[in-house]
Amino acid sequence: MNSPEIKEFIHKNSHLFWYIPEHKKEDISPELLVETILNYGDMNAILQLFNLLGIKEVAKIFFDSITISDRRKGNYQELTIHYFKLVFRKYAHGNI
Repeated sequence: MNSPEIKEFIHKNSHLFWYIPEHKKEDISPELLVETILNYGDMNAILQLFNLLGIKEVAKIFFDSITISDRRKGNYQELTIHYFKLVFRKYAHGNI
């Protein structure tokens, strides 16, 4: 179950989740939230995601997702993977 802040964030960016029925959007997983925002969100959405979840948690979800399987890695655009690897290695280097 997502916090009220995350539900509000999802609602604010609901156009990015166009393929999910309205009544299910508030319950999307953190993995789907991170994947969608990093792939399709603007810089404000990305920064807000970092503020809500923490940059280290977003980095953990990102790296777990791209290392779990080639199929999951394929959900991210190549430029997105490259860019956020650089960002997270510089700013979230604690436990990744």
